[in-house]
Amino acid sequence: MGKELRRYGNWVLSVLVGIGVFLFWYVFYPHALSYQEQYQLFLWTGDYFLERMSVPGGLADWLGEFIVQFYYVEWLGALLLALLFVVLQRLTARLLPKKWWLLSVLPVILLWWLMGDINVLLSFPVAVVLALFAAWIMGKLVKPDKLVILVMIELLMVPLLYWLIGPAVWIYILVRVCQLGWKHLWLAGWFVAVQLIAYAWLLPQWPLQQVMTGLNYYRIPLHYPQLKGYDKEMYELIRQDYLVRNERWDEIVKRAQQYQVKTPFSSVCVNLALSKKRQLADRMFDFYQSGDDALIMPRIRDLTSMLPSAEAFWHLGMVNSAQRYMFDTQESILNGRKSGRCTKRIAECMMVNGHQKTAAKQLALLKKTLFYRGWAKEAEALMKDKQKMEKHPVYGRLRQLRYKENFLYSYEEMDKMFGLLFMNNNGNKMALDYFLAQMLLKGNLQGFQQYLGLAQQYGGYREMPLGYQDVMRCIQAQGRVPDSPYAKYVQRMMERRGE
Repeated sequence: MGKELRRYGNWVLSVLVGIGVFLFWYVFYPHALSYQEQYQLFLWTGDYFLERMSVPGGLADWLGEFIVQFYYVEWLGALLLALLFVVLQRLTARLLPKKWWLLSVLPVILLWWLMGDINVLLSFPVAVVLALFAAWIMGKLVKPDKLVILVMIELLMVPLLYWLIGPAVWIYILVRVCQLGWKHLWLAGWFVAVQLIAYAWLLPQWPLQQVMTGLNYYRIPLHYPQLKGYDKEMYELIRQDYLVRNERWDEIVKRAQQYQVKTPFSSVCVNLALSKKRQLADRMFDFYQSGDDALIMPRIRDLTSMLPSAEAFWHLGMVNSAQRYMFDTQESILNGRKSGRCTKRIAECMMVNGHQKTAAKQLALLKKTLFYRGWAKEAEALMKDKQKMEKHPVYGRLRQLRYKENFLYSYEEMDKMFGLLFMNNNGNKMALDYFLAQMLLKGNLQGFQQYLGLAQQYGGYREMPLGYQDVMRCIQAQGRVPDSPYAKYVQRMMERRGE
């Protein structure tokens, strides 16, 4: 009875792990999958594989990126993650004493929780699985009574595993010591020696700390994950960016009505969604506004902050600024990877600007991927047909909206940039909305009144938007308007500035 319980119970546990992991990522955290996918560009080339294999942990890194590329299709990415965790649970169950089979779920829980840190790369869970698999195979194939053969194989196995999976070899060593006894603790000393030899002869360009703890387990060099779980605010911002990327404007507004993180990043996402729904003039101050950075954030050299601003630039028709923000974002990926999302947008910006040769270089990279290849081939053909390009619903429209001349500007003059963009093409209603909104965010009420007529003339409104009506009441009553969204915003800005 106990044997059957263990056998069938273990299978039931594996099924539950698989279903739980799949539903968690696909139903509740698809935005986390998208976040990971957008910060790599997996190329199906031999050079790409050899580059990954040129450092310790290369195989785990390559396999991790291989799986992450499938996050582009969310259900497929969640399914592969579920399979990986099921393999982890099954291997753990085989390595544990049979009566402890229930404990096989503990590594799954720990890794699942660890992955709440958005900078933990999938190469680490893959390395853990490979380490356990190697320990299980060695336990099956190499008998402990043949000591000489065992020692010779382990002397070769440890450096080989180190190069394939990185410092996760410590897990392999721990399991082997448990299998063979404490007299085989020499494996730990041998592994440390292997790492020091590799550092001295093969990896002098890397910090010793990384050589010892892993080059490709964590996105930020010389930093380590913290078991902090899934932070609500951080993952809400990731979700907003995911919805912006997929142009799901209604969902952004709906979620912001229920819960909005009070940061400039969130304000940019919500305002972009409102503008795309032509609701910015009516409802802007019904939502949290961070200040004069609530429409476009200044350039911040990290891998996330500028993404919604880059998307806002793109939809406005400020193509050069969108390209610059996307380029800076890609260059800010601290582990030196490229970004599929950024590379695609950079290529699109170059296409709109008519820079075919430089766009072709970006498209050549994307054609070596799995999920961007089809789009890259279509874009390459589109570039060769000027008439189709001009009639394209996105690229053709942006060619009409964009500035016709290149010039420099400062971030503090963003309202003027929106105004010039609108004057360049009076049909750009989004630029008009942003122009008036930026003046309101800066508190330039005189300028707002001066140009309010443009909204009536070109905005396409049947009557003055509710938000503008509220602003005019505040102006007339000198801010003394009960329950006025704009008056509350102005008061908050004055308190922030100590006025």
